[in-house]
Amino acid sequence: MSAITFAQHFLTGISLGGSYALIAVGYTMVYGILRLINFAHGDLFMMSGYFMIFAMATLPWYLALPIALIGTVVLGVLIEKAAYKPLRSAPRMSVMISAIGVSYLLQNLATYLFTALPQPYPEIPFLKKIFQFGGLSASLVTLITPVLTIILVVALVQMINHTKLGMAMRAVSKDTEAARLMGIRVNTTISMTFVIGSLLAGVGAVLYFTDRMSVYPYSGSLPGLKCFVAAVLGGIGSIPGAVIGGFIIGICETYITALGYSTFSNAFTFVLLIIILLVKPTGLFGEAATDKV
Repeated sequence: MSAITFAQHFLTGISLGGSYALIAVGYTMVYGILRLINFAHGDLFMMSGYFMIFAMATLPWYLALPIALIGTVVLGVLIEKAAYKPLRSAPRMSVMISAIGVSYLLQNLATYLFTALPQPYPEIPFLKKIFQFGGLSASLVTLITPVLTIILVVALVQMINHTKLGMAMRAVSKDTEAARLMGIRVNTTISMTFVIGSLLAGVGAVLYFTDRMSVYPYSGSLPGLKCFVAAVLGGIGSIPGAVIGGFIIGICETYITALGYSTFSNAFTFVLLIIILLVKPTGLFGEAATDKV
C-alpha cells in the first residue's frame, strides 16, 4: 500500500470514526447517568436519517437540517419519558429489556411507514464538494467530520465541567438520591442528557448518511452496535474514551476493508469487544467500579 493510498484510507477512517464517536457519546452519557445501555440509540440515529429525507423533500437544506435535528431530539426525549422514566425504580434488567423493545419498535415502525427498501439520502451540495491535496482527494464532509466531532466533544466536556447543568449531571451520575436531596431536578437532568445525546446522534446521522447516501429501517442497527463497542472500548461513562474508541473502530474498519477483508470488518469490531472485556473490562479510560457499602 503506497503512502498516498494509506493517507487516503486514513482520511476515510477518521471521517467514519468521527460519526461513530458522536453516536458513542450518546451511549456513554446515558450509561453515566442511568447505568443503562440505550440499545435504541442506533435506531434513533436511523430515524434521524428519515427525518432529513422527508424534511428535504419540501424544504431547502438549511431549514431541513434544524428540523431533522429537532425531530431527533424530540423522539429521543419521548423514548426516555415513555420507556425509561416509568422504570426508574425497576431492576436494571427491566430497563434494558425495555430499551431492546424500543429498538425493535423503531425498526418495525420504520419498515411499516417507509417500507424496507433503501431510501436515497438527500444531497447537501456543499458537503459533497471534492478537494484535491496532491494525490489525495476528499469530500468536504470527510474533512469536516473529525473536526466537527472534536469541536462538539470539547464543547460538551466544557459544559459538563463548568456549568450548573453539567454539575447536576455529575451529581446524578454519582448518587441519584443524594442529588435529589440536594435540590437537583433529577428528571430534568436525565431528560437534558437525552437531549444532548440525541442531538449528537442527529449530527452523526447527517455526516454518516451523506457519505453512504441511503437509509433503510435497519441501517442504524449495526452502526449502533459498533458505537456501543466504541463506548466500551474507551471506557463506558467516559466521553473522551467514547470518542477515541469511535476513531479506533472507524480507522481499523476502513483499513481492513481496504486490504480486501471487508467480510471480516464487522467481525473485527466484536472480536475487539471480547478482547477488551477479557483484558481490561473497564475500557481504556474507564474507572474501576466500587461497590457501596
